[in-house]
Amino acid sequence: MARRAHLVVLLFWVLSLVATPVRSADAVLRVGVLQFGTVSWELEVMQKAGLLAREGVRLEIVPLAVNDAANVAFQGNAVDVIVNDWIWVSRQRTEGRAYTFVPYSLAVGGVMVRPDAGVRSFADLRGRRLGIAGGALGKSWLLLRAFARRTVGEDAATFVRTDFAAPPLLNQLALAGDMPAVLNYWHYNARLQAAGLREMLSMQDILAGLGVHSELPMVGWVFREDWARANPAAIGGFLRASTAAKKLMQESDEIWTTLRPTMRAEDQATFEALKAGYRAGIPRGSVAAAEAVAQQVFSILAAEGGRELVGSAQALEPGTFWRMGEGR
Repeated sequence: MARRAHLVVLLFWVLSLVATPVRSADAVLRVGVLQFGTVSWELEVMQKAGLLAREGVRLEIVPLAVNDAANVAFQGNAVDVIVNDWIWVSRQRTEGRAYTFVPYSLAVGGVMVRPDAGVRSFADLRGRRLGIAGGALGKSWLLLRAFARRTVGEDAATFVRTDFAAPPLLNQLALAGDMPAVLNYWHYNARLQAAGLREMLSMQDILAGLGVHSELPMVGWVFREDWARANPAAIGGFLRASTAAKKLMQESDEIWTTLRPTMRAEDQATFEALKAGYRAGIPRGSVAAAEAVAQQVFSILAAEGGRELVGSAQALEPGTFWRMGEGR
């Protein structure tokens, strides 16, 4: 019996050698990600489904505590890739840092309201508390301010009673009934939706109110141009694996079952809401189309956030969006 078991193990070992190409040296790519962040879901799919191995890329995940830590690690060359938004990349380029951006997700956030709050439209929030994640220069908040000017003729900063707080605290306050509405990040909103709150304004609704009717990937993979040129196999393989992972996550329910422990979904409703929210955020358009929309939205954000947000730039900096095969 022991001899038979030994032979079975040996057979599987031989088959694995035949099935798996032996690479002399995989391209190594260091990714800085927030601990327990949603980006880790896609990275896990890339690894579990063998998408990175197929591309000859070996991933080194560097867990980070907060967004600022990711930026510091990236600027200090401790990681090769992080997730950030194109506004940040554009500003870095105006300051002489040749960073670049590939769209990762459309999902940013929206306004969630309690079903018992008597809030049917944004106008019903006049004079009431609105919890806001991301701070005074948060992109969702700046776009909501512009939306308010366009739809109700008043800056949202004076239209509602603003309460800036951390995303988990905002959810606690909303669920406890202390706030009728919150503007939070999409995965926190998914948890609120599973708990019975309603999305009153999605980011797509806000953008449409501002005359923007095409999809806008706000966040993406960020890396250095010079590093990408020096490591084409690493960045090319990583981005192809990312695209393949998104396709798998869009089409397969089974892959989400394997992700469930990582997602920390408390119940089935939360699990389904997180899955649906992630899928809804998968970009469908081209990088060129995303760049064109970003150029349009840049002027809106610059008008609201000013130099504190965009620096001295008057428009989206050329090269902010990475175009593979186009010389940059």
